[in-house]
Amino acid sequence: MIRFTHNRCGAPQVTTAKQNRLTPVTTPTPKDKDYQGLLRDIKSRIRAAQIRASLSVNRELIKLYWDVGEMIVNRQRVEGWGRSIVDKLAADPQKNFRGIEGFSPRNIWRMRAFYLAWACDRPQTTVTKRGRGRSARMAPREREFLPQAVAEIPWGHNVMLLEKLKDSVQRTWYARQATANGWSRSMLDHWIESDLYSRQGQAVTNFKQALLPAQSDLANEIVRDPYNFDFLTLRDQVAERELENGLLAHIRKFLIELGAGFAFVGQQVHLPVDGEDFYIDLLFYHLKLRSYIVIDLKTTPFKPEYAGKMNFYLSAVDDQLRHTDDKLSIGLILCRTRSKVVAEYALRNVGTPMGIARYTTQLVESLPAEFKGSLPSPKELEAELRSDEPEVN
Repeated sequence: MIRFTHNRCGAPQVTTAKQNRLTPVTTPTPKDKDYQGLLRDIKSRIRAAQIRASLSVNRELIKLYWDVGEMIVNRQRVEGWGRSIVDKLAADPQKNFRGIEGFSPRNIWRMRAFYLAWACDRPQTTVTKRGRGRSARMAPREREFLPQAVAEIPWGHNVMLLEKLKDSVQRTWYARQATANGWSRSMLDHWIESDLYSRQGQAVTNFKQALLPAQSDLANEIVRDPYNFDFLTLRDQVAERELENGLLAHIRKFLIELGAGFAFVGQQVHLPVDGEDFYIDLLFYHLKLRSYIVIDLKTTPFKPEYAGKMNFYLSAVDDQLRHTDDKLSIGLILCRTRSKVVAEYALRNVGTPMGIARYTTQLVESLPAEFKGSLPSPKELEAELRSDEPEVN
């Protein structure tokens, strides 16, 4: 007689009358693709848990430094303690917490500055009380907690924001951008130095009229004015193809300046239209916008006819390249200079979404005007260097 039973873990077992003992039933081997799917899910959960744990540890560390800074400031206000308290705090915790890091005198001063920068970031306000001619000055209003974006970035990022930026609005903006885009400390430094805060969303566009609100807001976030191509050293009189080739020769730096989400598609992309050949300078695809981005490079000031040409390119790209799941293609005209009024007039009645922005390059543009025309070209420099080479007998 054969009888089926289950063990404590729910696995099936078989009891035979002859043997009168339990025999485990062999479990079928899972299919490889099923196992790989399970493994991917587990790895994804592990990574998510690691990220959450890392963020939690970072928030607690930032909160600790905030609390230490607050306690020092309050004691100095009440007790009148001087600088020596910081030196003692740098040494004494080591007696109870061997190997603890982050409590050097310099870092403790940073904790104090960190608290003051965020807790007392509003200027003093004078309130005059009528009657008897008396006035009262209100103390800076202190915050009871940190801005969320500040608590989510590493301490090194916060130190950089404190040392490089005095305005709390700018510090908060960069903190949010660092969190949203996963900026490293060096990348944060790069964007602060290039003044991204003042450039972001400053291009002249018609996005509000040509795109849906959600798409328009995101499109405005990805454009800036001016674009900083300081990795290029071009003379004033430069051909558009030379500018184009220079940008592609530094494609990594070019993509960084364009911002997160840009994927390079091609250079001089061919668009055949009714037997004629047309070519787009640079074509990108933006992963968040789900749109093609057509870039037209100009080495001259903006002219209204440039908008008409871009309108033609966008219509052709939408017909020939855009997938049914893609959003409307967007144009970006990059010019050496532009009049804001002329640019706004040029885009007022244009139905396709596009923006007009300036760009800057180094070294020539950073020199005084009287020296710009006297710089030698790269070919002239090369010829001069060769003329100095010793002759070989």
